Amino acid sequence: MSRTKTEVRPGATRVRCAIYTRKSTDEGLDQEFNSLDAQREAGEAFVASQAQEGWIVIATRYDDGGFTGGNLERPALRRLLDDVEAGAIDAIIVYKVDRLSRSLLDFARLIDRFEARKVAFVSVTQQFNSANSMGRLVLNVLLSFAQFEREIIGERIRDKIAATRKKGKWGGGAPVLGYDVDRSGGGRRLVVNTAEAARVREIFRLYLELGALLPVVAELKNRDWRNKATVSRKQRVRGGRHFDNCSLRSLLRNSIYVGMVKHRTDFYPGEHEAIVDRATFEKVAAKMTHNAVACGALVRNRYGALLRGIAFCKGCERAMVHTYTAKGSKRYRYYTCTKAIKEGRRACRSPSLPAETFEQFVVGEVRGVLSDPGLRRDVLRRAADEVGRELADRVAERDGLTRELRRHHGEIRTLATGSADPARLADLHEKVRLAESRVAVLEREIADRTAAAPGPADVGRVLDDFDGAWDALAPRERVDLLQTLVARVEYDPDASQIAVTFHPAALRPPTSGGVPC
Repeated sequence: MSRTKTEVRPGATRVRCAIYTRKSTDEGLDQEFNSLDAQREAGEAFVASQAQEGWIVIATRYDDGGFTGGNLERPALRRLLDDVEAGAIDAIIVYKVDRLSRSLLDFARLIDRFEARKVAFVSVTQQFNSANSMGRLVLNVLLSFAQFEREIIGERIRDKIAATRKKGKWGGGAPVLGYDVDRSGGGRRLVVNTAEAARVREIFRLYLELGALLPVVAELKNRDWRNKATVSRKQRVRGGRHFDNCSLRSLLRNSIYVGMVKHRTDFYPGEHEAIVDRATFEKVAAKMTHNAVACGALVRNRYGALLRGIAFCKGCERAMVHTYTAKGSKRYRYYTCTKAIKEGRRACRSPSLPAETFEQFVVGEVRGVLSDPGLRRDVLRRAADEVGRELADRVAERDGLTRELRRHHGEIRTLATGSADPARLADLHEKVRLAESRVAVLEREIADRTAAAPGPADVGRVLDDFDGAWDALAPRERVDLLQTLVARVEYDPDASQIAVTFHPAALRPPTSGGVPC
């Protein structure tokens, strides 16, 4: 059977067409003829119908299998955009608009890039061309429905996840240490891995014994115990690494180990068997909360770092940082100039100062000047200022964002009643989303700082009975107090002296002298 050759219309310009295909999941992609092939075949047929106008298909394939249309992080799409920027493409052909993107904002940006390079965009099944105004109108309407469909799908998925959790079913993904996945019943459920479960119980016991994450991490590394290793469908090994602070904290906080499943802030009885008793789990949770809240990020200050951020080397004009060395089970703490750390010991004349002696000297200087009424007034005023400053900054930012949100919502309502620019409307919706997310973060920070910030009464209590109050303070509270009182602690290597500068009047106590090392 002979095939008729299509003649190109005289005067027609050659149009190089790239066919882009996408499928959200990788299901069925291993078949001989899959969804991506069907989309490409439809695109090739459309280009063939325009052969008289000089349209031809370029050989490069742009296939994204297993990638969502909700964002632009797709390898084939990135290659397509690079070729557009290089001027290698005159038209982009897709089977449907949502194959390119399901986000109105992303799509508007892509169309702007295409138009800047004079690249046409064509949807085969929806029969329009972005080269004319009617095509752009239809394009925006169709994309709005595509985004709506994506949001509806997302809501259905979230509802399904919530219903699954309420029934106590495992939600899928990689199993945690102590459990395997049983697929024998047609579904998926967690079953106890006896050997791993014993290790999990031992990890909980170690934390209660050692009282902190770092010693447990070190012990687990000595035993060469690792987190759960799994193999994906593509035979990729995930996990199997040594524990660090983050992964250990996640394990100790995981309610799966007491037979519960979590959905957002709610907990439901699970179908799987518990491997840690509730009493042990609650003791560990209470210990972790105490370490995080009472001692904060500086819980390790049972070893020191009281002068963190305020100790300086006068000879180098560099900060001095807290370091330590260990010999057996004993730790030796020091403050060392950062220049010596970065450039070598000979780069700085200051020795490494024994931390305990250095800190005791500074605390003694503080104790010695607390009888000065003027300094007490300055300290109390500064404490009040410190409490209010961060709150005021966050309240101001929150109020500014609230006003900005009102403006955005007003403009959206105006655009909705008139001739709306889809790109502008999508941009406004994105700004509203980001602003609302930031406002929520600020509200939480304002509440946290209001509850946790030390006030003038706290500082006054410490000043009235310094020794008794100092002994009762947690490490983080001691650091906060010193930073409220002291602006700078400076070591002079030439004179072997320490100078302590107090807030806010730059008062230097006359007792500054040599370091008793």
